[in-house]
Amino acid sequence: MPVCRHLVALLLLSCLPAARAAQPAPEAPPAHQSITLDSAVMHERRRINLYLPPERAADRRYPVIYMPDGGLAEDFPHVADTIDLAIREGRMAPVILVGIENTQRRRDMTGPTTVKSDRKIAPVVGGSAAFRSFIASELVPWVEANLPASDRRGIIGESAAGLFIVETFFAMPGLFETSIALDPSLWWNAGKLAKDAAPWLAAHPALRGRLYVAWAEPETIGPNVRVLEDALTKAAPVGLQWQVVARPDLDHGSIYRAVAPVVLPAMFPPE
Repeated sequence: MPVCRHLVALLLLSCLPAARAAQPAPEAPPAHQSITLDSAVMHERRRINLYLPPERAADRRYPVIYMPDGGLAEDFPHVADTIDLAIREGRMAPVILVGIENTQRRRDMTGPTTVKSDRKIAPVVGGSAAFRSFIASELVPWVEANLPASDRRGIIGESAAGLFIVETFFAMPGLFETSIALDPSLWWNAGKLAKDAAPWLAAHPALRGRLYVAWAEPETIGPNVRVLEDALTKAAPVGLQWQVVARPDLDHGSIYRAVAPVVLPAMFPPE
């Protein structure tokens, strides 16, 4: 990756907390619950925000959408609002939303890297495997034991969370039926995830599921997403439904709020 392009990538990732902190007071999400889980995997307490459909049948179980960056001061309010409105208007099937609030975002969203400059973005990086294990072995079992949740699972996230989602798609393909990654930071580790996609896909012909990737940032995000798209075009298994969408009309800061209201009802249409 050229030096200038990599510097842009670092700036994109490093500016996110400041950009969020500079926003007005967080919007109020629809009715929700908040719980805490003491994670043996992460060795810390994690706060989880939960949205349930406004009208629920006692004998019905609902698909679950998990979301990193799921704190009340993060992306949970606008995603929960999007889902709540779509359900009430009959444009989307009832679902449960599980927002995972951050503790050390850059640690949890990034995998290992051999690029020295990657490791400078935070005191700790490369912890995605532990975060994924927390979701798979602690959070999902809790949700499915305590909420009216079906075993249909999706996940949505943007930027570094999008990177985590694509990594999880490859590292643990059975965990989520539907993966939605928006402007994923696939530049991480010199684009290794995208570069390795074609042989991985060819080696997993029985893979099933749905993968949706949308991207807007042309200099840093676009090149590696195109590598991933090329791999999917050439080697995607028959059972994988996938779509890669370029959104040059958007930018890194607007893509989540613009695309989520469209893709979520499309992925979870009313019955």
